[in-house]
This record gives sequence, structure tokens and C-alpha cells, in this order.
Amino acid sequence: MNRRRLLLAALTAAGVPRAARAGAQIEEPLIDSVRSALSGAIAQAAPPRPRFERIEDRLVYLRWLGEMSERLKRRKKEAQTRIEFLETVWYESKRAGLETSLVLGLIQVESGFRKYAISSADARGYMQVMPFWTRAIGDGNVSRLFHMQTNLRFGCVILRHYLDREKGDLFMALGRYNGSRGKAEYPNLVFGARRQWLMPGER
Repeated sequence: MNRRRLLLAALTAAGVPRAARAGAQIEEPLIDSVRSALSGAIAQAAPPRPRFERIEDRLVYLRWLGEMSERLKRRKKEAQTRIEFLETVWYESKRAGLETSLVLGLIQVESGFRKYAISSADARGYMQVMPFWTRAIGDGNVSRLFHMQTNLRFGCVILRHYLDREKGDLFMALGRYNGSRGKAEYPNLVFGARRQWLMPGER
């Protein structure tokens, strides 16, 4: 093992965040109505525990949770941590009107499912949210981007915002999320990773 690998192993063992290989959203001015809507979407607090009116829907969800937990085991070994993470991803993606498998694919590409990942551009956490978003639509507390639900909520709300700006064009929205709008590499990586998080029979 070379010196760089030894250093990375030591940092990981010590709990020091490793750099992510993601890009970064570009700070753009927001009109007041958009800023207000995004701030409201971030601020609404709710626990990520779903409620179902029909037992069939609950069973579908539980099957999904079990399947995804098994797939995530290699990356998150502790069962309770996996379940809490997946419950939150499911809740926040549905809340933002996003496909959960897409959000999982994006997290895989952005941070490799590392809660404390930091990119060279200073993007943070699971969904590699840039600190300027906490000033633009949050309370300005950058450290909260390492809180699981906060990071996932910011990431999903931001992706939804970009998807709306691009009039539903997911390719362009993903590029905007990564700061590489119009280039194919990043969207293709996310689309490829998404396939790993589809349930059997989904396309």
C-alpha cells in the first residue's frame, strides 16, 4: 500500500471527511418568489416516517426498504443506519416529486454514500450541497449540511428547482446540479447509477 493510500486509510479511520469527486452547483441570483418558495420547502420540518392509507402501499414500501437495505449493506454496514438513511431518502425524494432511484443514483455518484464527504469545490454531504445554499434559502449554518435529513432535503429541493427551471429536462437539470450543464458525462453517470437502485421489473 503506497503512502497516499495509507494516509487516506488513516483519515477514514479517524473519521476525517474524504474529498468527494463531484462537481458543484453554481450560485445564481434567485428572484424573491423563488427564494421564498425554496426557503419554505427547506423549513417545513417533518419526520421521514411515511404513512399509508392502504395496506398494499405499505407492503410495497416495506419490500422496497428491505431490497434497498440489502443492496446498501456493502456501503453502510449497520442495519439501523441503513434503514434510517433509506427512510429519509424515500421521504425527501417523494416530498420533492423525484424518483427515489434517481436520488440514490445521484448520491452514489456525488458522495459514494459518505455523510461527511467534501468536494474540492467545498460541496458537502451525501448530495454534495454547496454552502452558499444555506445562506440563500436556509439559516446560514453550513455545518447542518452534515445532518442527514437536512442534506437530503436541500439536495432534493435544489434538484427539483433545477428540474423546474429546465422545464422537466432531467439531462439538463442534472448538469446544472453538477455545475456542468449541457455536458453528458455527469448525467450519464447518474442514469447509470440509477439502474442499480431500481426494483425488479422497473425500467
